[in-house]
Amino acid sequence: SWWADKWIAALEPLLDSGRLSRGRSYARKGQVLDLDIGPGVVTSRVQGSRARPYKVKIAVKTLTDAEWSEVIEALAGQAIFAAKLLAGEMPPDVETAFWAAHVSLFPTRSDDLHTDCSCPDYANPCKHVAAVYFLLGERFDQDPFLIFHLRGKDKDQLLAELHRRRGVADLALAEDSPAYEVAPAPESLPESIEPLEAVLDRFWDMGDGLDGFSAPVVRPAVEAGLLKRLGKPPFERKPGEITDPLAAAYQSVSDHALLLALGEESS
Repeated sequence: SWWADKWIAALEPLLDSGRLSRGRSYARKGQVLDLDIGPGVVTSRVQGSRARPYKVKIAVKTLTDAEWSEVIEALAGQAIFAAKLLAGEMPPDVETAFWAAHVSLFPTRSDDLHTDCSCPDYANPCKHVAAVYFLLGERFDQDPFLIFHLRGKDKDQLLAELHRRRGVADLALAEDSPAYEVAPAPESLPESIEPLEAVLDRFWDMGDGLDGFSAPVVRPAVEAGLLKRLGKPPFERKPGEITDPLAAAYQSVSDHALLLALGEESS
């Protein structure tokens, strides 16, 4: 419930805590019949004491194009943020990128939220609106990218822009890097090389020249990150038909590599 907790924690200073808690019980009872999340707006129907459900609308202030540009620039500038987002994962500390752009991921002022409910209770929030707030938190837990969508940028738009920014940054880095010069191959092989037949018993042994070679093996920051970046294969007929077995195989290979690196391979 990480994102739900963050969402409710952001709302608590802005709303009456007693009314907010009444909404929690309403949400848990299943009174919220449906929920639609769009850029800057949430619409819902909540079953109250009357036969006809109440209509709820919550308007949330979206970020401007200029603000989103700064946020995406901050996200692209952090390799771990970019890697996780492009792999379809939301970094828990993604808010820091918003702070760097001098904006907030969550509402911070009461005028960031405007609500309307067809019930006769004029208090803000009424229990129907509060119930929608809590159900929103559950949706954010299921798909944190919906928070971005609510603030004006859906997942596809965000990732496309992030791909573009990262591509430009990688190109600039490549252009600024010094040219790599390949040493010329020797005209002839040294005469001291032993014939293959004489070294068959140690052919696969590590030579002395590799004593200082280091190849650290660590668990990937994003599980099956490459698969997630590639997305759904066009030839996959059912969701997960190909990607799920591949992800399991990648996980198995990662686990086995770690065991080998730690010298703990099971027999």
